[in-house]
Amino acid sequence: MHQSDPNLAVFDRTTQVGSDAAVETGNLHVPFSAFASEQARKTFTSGLAPHPEGTNDVTALRAHYGAFNDRLCRLMLERFQVEIVETKIGDVPVHRVTPTSRCDADGRVLLNLHGGAFMWGSGSGALVEAIPVAATSGLPVIAVDYRMAPEHTFPAASDDVQAVYEALLADLPARAIGIYGCSAGALLTAQCIAQFLAHDLPVPGGISMLCGTGLLPVGDSAFMSGALSGERLEGDVTAGDAVLDVLQNYLRPLTHDDTRVFPGNDPEIIGRFPPSQLIAGSRDFAASGATTMHRRLVAAGVDAELFLFDGLWHAFHIFPDLPESTEVYDLLARFFRRTLSPHSPERGR
Repeated sequence: MHQSDPNLAVFDRTTQVGSDAAVETGNLHVPFSAFASEQARKTFTSGLAPHPEGTNDVTALRAHYGAFNDRLCRLMLERFQVEIVETKIGDVPVHRVTPTSRCDADGRVLLNLHGGAFMWGSGSGALVEAIPVAATSGLPVIAVDYRMAPEHTFPAASDDVQAVYEALLADLPARAIGIYGCSAGALLTAQCIAQFLAHDLPVPGGISMLCGTGLLPVGDSAFMSGALSGERLEGDVTAGDAVLDVLQNYLRPLTHDDTRVFPGNDPEIIGRFPPSQLIAGSRDFAASGATTMHRRLVAAGVDAELFLFDGLWHAFHIFPDLPESTEVYDLLARFFRRTLSPHSPERGR
């Protein structure tokens, strides 16, 4: 595996992407998917945020992605009616996002675990993932501001999520709680299920893993996604290698075969997963992991569904103007309203 500075993500979108969104990679000309929307084509051409080339300072990376997420968050707030309250649950900082135009939760609640390579994405990054889901589903979303690398390492994030989860269990049954996350947040979602099981906690009513899973980011998509998304990769590194290098800031010194880190490799663990949803884009480095994780869950008898969006890239649903994003919000809403059980205090736990 190619080794690079573990603080440096090596993605850089270049002029390999033409004005028509076609990608030129080597001798291969790849048109933009005919199944994707025109809004997705425009965003793919000019709206994506490249990792700042040459930047290996975590503070600078957080500022870069923080500014990008701030802009997206403002767009979300223009489109969706929610109330946001900063508070603590289980002594962990959270944002509680409550829909104001439609709220029929019946005691159900969602936990959102934000993406960002376990190094950035808190604050507005988490809200970008929480706001549209709360507004679309009518369910309150608690965005967990878990501890991140390099200041903290595994299992700090899982411990924080568990603290919030256990605090909620004091008043709610597990079947009324759902958990979802994107990218690193998707991996964290799977890690939390493994940790809950290890601590004899009941699993939530349902989970959704977007653009990530409980598996290593390997397979065909890890090798091809960079080229298909118009990204330049340094040297002979693949997209999967680059992601793994970055994740090592949080996962060190654990090995990649540790099922606490990648629980999708343990049939016994995944056989005890709650109903699970997986969503990815076909040009997402996590696509192979999503399809493989889905097959493993189904083989283990788990209620699992998979949605792969042709032509779409990693974490595409953070762009609220895309019809595909609206579809993702609807999929999440329908899934959690199907899998979570309404709860009232008089029903008991």
